[in-house]
Amino acid sequence: MTPRLEQLQSILQAARAETAKVVIGQSQVIDQCLITVLSQQHALLEGVPGVAKTLLARTLAQVLGCAFSRIQFTPDLMPADITGTNVFNLQKNEFTLVPGPVFTTFLLADEINRAPAKTQSALLQAMQERAVTIDRETHTLDPGFTVFATQNPIEFEGTYPLPEAQKDRFMLKIPVGFPERDEELQLAHRMLQGNAPEKSLLQGEARPVLEPGQLHIARQALQDVAMRTELVAYIVDLVRRTRTHEALLVGGGPRATQALIAASRAHAALDMRDFVTPDDVKLMAIPVLEHRLIVRPEFEIEGQTGGEVVRKLIETVAVPV
Repeated sequence: MTPRLEQLQSILQAARAETAKVVIGQSQVIDQCLITVLSQQHALLEGVPGVAKTLLARTLAQVLGCAFSRIQFTPDLMPADITGTNVFNLQKNEFTLVPGPVFTTFLLADEINRAPAKTQSALLQAMQERAVTIDRETHTLDPGFTVFATQNPIEFEGTYPLPEAQKDRFMLKIPVGFPERDEELQLAHRMLQGNAPEKSLLQGEARPVLEPGQLHIARQALQDVAMRTELVAYIVDLVRRTRTHEALLVGGGPRATQALIAASRAHAALDMRDFVTPDDVKLMAIPVLEHRLIVRPEFEIEGQTGGEVVRKLIETVAVPV
């Protein structure tokens, strides 16, 4: 194992521990968020209100030494509210850019499906190219720019479905469920003691494990995680099978293949290994692929979901030995 990969793994262990001081439970969700950050990608957090989606994003930003901004998506939100706009400066007699909240490292797009497609599309260039174009001038964003978007899976009134192009830009769809009984009991006791998780975050209980600007150095260590040629072929075959499955109208594209490779390597690093196994691929296949698939209406009526299709494909596609 290389020295920089050992250093990365110690950083990940520390990040887990510091995040757990604020976010009670949700260990799998925390791991998948770290995988997203490590892979320099974006994540869609799906869960009902009150399960610490926003708190988790804020805590990760503090722990990883990154700037943080939050946008509350609403039906009247405009693209310029996200990207920023040029304002005429009377003193200088010229237009000056007033940057929007997208000029940050970690961006929380809260309830992203409450804004129409016109506003949602303001993030497309930022998520893909890490740049935004304002009045025909392109501005570069932070190289580590990461979007954590949240949505409520049970509320449909006043919401707009995410365009397929935008869903494809999210590396993972992470379901955020309710805490276990012991975890919820621990939360209740902390509230009684006046030490709610939000208060813990404000008081700085979660200490940074990285200095600002060091995250990109840590990400480079992923290159030291080995992946066999047979495993790469396994991932390609798995994604390609989604394009011919009878229950699917649209399968995963080449971006899904790239995302599954990156997620598998990051999962291996998080599991303290310097090589990828088939189990890494199987564990990451559903969060990477599920939200990219479109189930045919006749199968959807029968209750078939994209996640179930991926599970069946995992069982049928031959695993390299």
